Amino acid sequence: MARKNTILIVDDEPDIVNLTEKFLKLGDFDTITSSNAKEAMKIVEESYDKIALILLDIMMPGVSGTTVLQNVKNDERYKQIKVVLFTVKSFNEDIQKGKRLGADGYITKPFSGKDLLKYIQKMLEEN
Repeated sequence: MARKNTILIVDDEPDIVNLTEKFLKLGDFDTITSSNAKEAMKIVEESYDKIALILLDIMMPGVSGTTVLQNVKNDERYKQIKVVLFTVKSFNEDIQKGKRLGADGYITKPFSGKDLLKYIQKMLEEN
């Protein structure tokens, strides 16, 4: 079976999305982007068989990233998708809450592109 290498980037900040997408393409990943949680869930529903990992911002207008996290982790169809929270919230309590909700990983912003690539590659090798 071919390695799934599509990453869904969910963030309401266009500059973060563009920068993240550039780094991921350097790592030979395909990307899909979304600027809000509702759109992200629609993408997951339509493309869950292609998505290997979701980079998910927590703080977005309207529906939060934690709602997306819970929806993904509570649906059997999406169990193979890794969810990495991608946020400026770097307090230990935020990280612990993310883990309790089922996040597979946690990356804080600002981030290093090289470290981001290494982290995602490691996460996907754990499958």
